[in-house]
Amino acid sequence: MRFDGTDTYVATDDLTMAVNAAITLERPLLVKGEPGTGKTELARQVAGSLGLRMIEWNVKSTTRAQQGLYEYDAVSRLRDSQLGDERVHDVKNYIRKGKLWQAFEADEKVVLLIDEVDKADIEFPNDLLQELDRMEFHVYETGETIAARTRPIVIITSNNEKELPDAFLRRCFFHYIRFPDPDTLREIVRVHFPDIRDALLTTALTQFFELRDQPGLKKKPSTSEVLDWLKLLLAEDLSPEDLKRDAASALPKLHGALLKNEQDVHLFERLAFMARRER
Repeated sequence: MRFDGTDTYVATDDLTMAVNAAITLERPLLVKGEPGTGKTELARQVAGSLGLRMIEWNVKSTTRAQQGLYEYDAVSRLRDSQLGDERVHDVKNYIRKGKLWQAFEADEKVVLLIDEVDKADIEFPNDLLQELDRMEFHVYETGETIAARTRPIVIITSNNEKELPDAFLRRCFFHYIRFPDPDTLREIVRVHFPDIRDALLTTALTQFFELRDQPGLKKKPSTSEVLDWLKLLLAEDLSPEDLKRDAASALPKLHGALLKNEQDVHLFERLAFMARRER
């Protein structure tokens, strides 16, 4: 079972090596990187490439580790007991299976994505240590132990918003997805827009990297944002000449696809103002 990338996802050599190392070691793959660099999509592509079903657990700030195992709905059971419902005699009727339970009970190997683990409370990763390590957990309400029938491929993503506990990191194989260099980004664009003209692509990527490398930028545009921008340029049928910026503005055409806060827009407006004053 080996991942070598797909026709729709450009995976660098170090990324494919990381995926295959995690599969061989049977350890979770922790993938960090800027938002929009394809971390979540990686899990989908691994599942598709290996012909496996994917189970996705989207972590939020309010998510608790217990929800990934199961939840016991005591309120519904109390209500049913008051109504004389026969279901109340079997506690299993009030156990809701979490994403880890679903992955553990699958008859076939699956890909389990735990997406944006750093959104949750700092204790969230620690609360999953034993379950991810031993691939089993205990259901106290029923007295049963749920063990993985087939060990899933676990991919955990993080936007690096907060540090993760050392004990958790020790149990993972780690990979940081760096922002692609110009050649790799050109290859990624070609996958999504195979018919884009070379002149337009060269001009657009030159502007994009100039914008991204601007000192003082609060949020650098990501891979997903440059793809959105190029989609707009193609939809508007703009030429390389159309992308030329005049002296009145340092902002690229349709910059709303790239710059996502007023601070960064004002930065480029000030740069244009200073450039005009120097003339």
